[in-house]
Amino acid sequence: MPHPSPWIGFEDLVQILEGATAVVLSGAGVSTESGIPDYRGPKTRSKERSPIRYDEFVGSADTRRHYWARATVGWPSFRETDPNPGHDALARLEEAGRLAGIITQNVDRLHQSAGSRRVVELHGALAEVLCLDCGAVTDRDAEHDRMLARNDGWADRVADLAPDGDADLPRSVTQTFHVPACRSCGGVLKPNVTFFGGSVPPRRVEAAWTLLADADVLLVAGSSLHVYSGYRFVQGAAEADQPIGIVNLGATRGDDLASVCVEGKTGELLPCLAGRLLGTAPAPAAPPTRAASR
Repeated sequence: MPHPSPWIGFEDLVQILEGATAVVLSGAGVSTESGIPDYRGPKTRSKERSPIRYDEFVGSADTRRHYWARATVGWPSFRETDPNPGHDALARLEEAGRLAGIITQNVDRLHQSAGSRRVVELHGALAEVLCLDCGAVTDRDAEHDRMLARNDGWADRVADLAPDGDADLPRSVTQTFHVPACRSCGGVLKPNVTFFGGSVPPRRVEAAWTLLADADVLLVAGSSLHVYSGYRFVQGAAEADQPIGIVNLGATRGDDLASVCVEGKTGELLPCLAGRLLGTAPAPAAPPTRAASR
């Protein structure tokens, strides 16, 4: 007999996933418990910070210098973050054949570090650097070393990690930073990620749609779905009459389209969900919050 769940809607979520193959759409909320800050989570709403925009980065050398100065300080901490139990739970589900894969809006590669194999990086990865002129893609660690070599003392700077994988530094500090050019052509270097206002490469979008088509259920984890690049897959699942489950702290843009919404930390809820689906754990013990079903 199922254990009654204090997490409102949890049993409904288990029910739509039992006997089904799911695809996960993951957002920043999956990685906040690893120490990577987000833009819209409950803990960040009191500290407004505008995301870097593609047109500003491309059109302004000063903006690029400011970004790379901050990113050079933030990269070591960002690179050293570890997967949390939420990432681990999704990797276990994939290994057991319960997940077709993951469409992630995150750029931290923590899903891969946890063992997930079929991952579509919708917004790219900060571990790579792209030349905007010749298209060469290089390793971030190698470019990081080049940044440090051109900027004495920068390795000793310390600042709080920020959502773009950079660090909180004022422009007054970053004006003297020297940004190296592409080693292949002398062009402009950009992290190989989709900044706000930029376009997701069509091949990534196609790969994500293919992954969604391979699944019976869409499970959204840790995303407010505020950004259309992720929200479109919720719309697509709804149009295809695929059940949609959402686990997130706070309401999301997709709640009205979901079969069930469960509020909670993904690092706590996803391991409980994996335990139930794999037959290794009872329902979670957590205070009731919200649920929506249709």
